[in-house]
Amino acid sequence: MRRVWAILVLVAAIVFAASPLIFPGFTGFTPDQFPVPQDKPPVQPAGYAFAIWGLIYAWLVLGAGFGLLRRADDEDWAPMRPLLFVSLAMGAGWLGVAQLSPVAATVLIWAMLGTALLALFRAGDSDRWVQISPVAVYSGWLTAASCVSIGLLLAGYGWLPGTISALIALSICLAIAVTVQYRLHRAPEYGLTIIWALVGVIVANWQPLNVAVAGLAVVGIVAILALRGTDTE
Repeated sequence: MRRVWAILVLVAAIVFAASPLIFPGFTGFTPDQFPVPQDKPPVQPAGYAFAIWGLIYAWLVLGAGFGLLRRADDEDWAPMRPLLFVSLAMGAGWLGVAQLSPVAATVLIWAMLGTALLALFRAGDSDRWVQISPVAVYSGWLTAASCVSIGLLLAGYGWLPGTISALIALSICLAIAVTVQYRLHRAPEYGLTIIWALVGVIVANWQPLNVAVAGLAVVGIVAILALRGTDTE
């Protein structure tokens, strides 16, 4: 079964990476997908930040390919594979869901995040650059993206103003990020990916300056860096 899971993870990673071709045209939720149109929502990072998906797709496929070719029967790789497969399989259809319903897409991306984080914690210590690192970056960006979705729903359905929605979403993101990074010292790429997203939020809120949202993002960056600074492993 180890080899079967290795094959399934590679197939899922390839299909996931190909999903922009399967569901073309998605560049984020459009303002009119919400009852209260979301034009430049403060919770959303600047557009350039989403280029990290290219790295995530490539790294996941590379890691899965290496795992199949060189570590198909390795017991150190085995525990994470079923959960990673489930996350990637759900991710393969996420763009299609996102084009239809932000609510359904939010539920789906949180499910992707949950299984990705479980896979991250079960990843082994060997071959870290192709085993744990791609899953750490994937999980880090999903953490940010899942919380952005929460912020968009809160503001987009008129439940809270945009800035308050962004502050709540960022607070959830930072709570998850600090907890995961504290408990999983061997995956600094996770925290670095969160920082990448937070810098994108700062850039998006720089002109005009949203002091509250940009300030919380800065606090989050400092907290993650401080946590890494105390690492002794």
